[in-house]
Amino acid sequence: MSIKSIDGWNFDRIHFSWKPSMEPIDSVKDGEEFEVSVPDSSTMQVKEDWTTSDMDHLDTSKFDGAVGPVYVEGAEAGDVLEVEIVDIKTGRWGWTSIQPDFGFIKKRFQNRLIIWKIQDGVAYTDDDFLKGVRIEAKPFLGVTGVAPGSGEYGMIPPQYFGGNMDNHLLVKGAKLYLPVHQKGALLSVSDPHASQGDGEVCGTAIETSANVTLRVSVLKGRNMKFPRAVSPYTDTDEKIVAMGIAPDLKEAASIAVDSMIEELQTKGFTDEEAYALMSVAGDLRISEVVDEPNFVVSATMAARYARRERD
Repeated sequence: MSIKSIDGWNFDRIHFSWKPSMEPIDSVKDGEEFEVSVPDSSTMQVKEDWTTSDMDHLDTSKFDGAVGPVYVEGAEAGDVLEVEIVDIKTGRWGWTSIQPDFGFIKKRFQNRLIIWKIQDGVAYTDDDFLKGVRIEAKPFLGVTGVAPGSGEYGMIPPQYFGGNMDNHLLVKGAKLYLPVHQKGALLSVSDPHASQGDGEVCGTAIETSANVTLRVSVLKGRNMKFPRAVSPYTDTDEKIVAMGIAPDLKEAASIAVDSMIEELQTKGFTDEEAYALMSVAGDLRISEVVDEPNFVVSATMAARYARRERD
């Protein structure tokens, strides 16, 4: 049976800010699976034959343009939207850039553009820069978000409603949970990555295009202030992920830990038990440290530790 396909290679289906009221480009039912074709984070500006000198032509105001929004039937403010990454297939090439005024280390490095080939699950470059390096592709969407409760937000900083979280744990098989603030949720996606490390320290990953298959489900009665996720971990286990998003890393870490405590409470632990369990079996990871003014810290834990053994 064929499923709905949304073509994101059309500027009429792309937006460059997050707002409470945006005109949906399409709608899907609760529980429906659908496909989205998603351009790269430059919104189709960077070309495969570009070199470093071409970076002067970039319009950074067009970065991370999101395909959407998609209206999810049945979603209302106060619900949680589950977004399952059923599949993600990257384009055949990608790019990474270093920019003096963007990234964790500023002013030290000059402009640099790296063009990658992506073939058989591996990214590599024929250029002398990083020649011979082969990177395993672990594709994910850098941007997945819903409409905010109020206000207008740019595309680069992540927010409480999701957006540019750049969390590389959101790979195929992951389920992302977003707090809903508007009727229909108004889901949008962008910024596919073929590979990225924690932090995305130079400001870019292996930026690429992608065809993504998603399944959305509306969860009623869940109280959630910040995004959470469940990510594939091993063949027999998953990883619970609770994200904190704030302009200060310590504040983001505190939000992440609080959110993990709340998640563990839904599994039968007291808040004190959850706090101790996070300390002995959980991890704090800097998922994104470059999308100023906000940063992302993820509290993670193997799902098996969140289950009590029964006598």
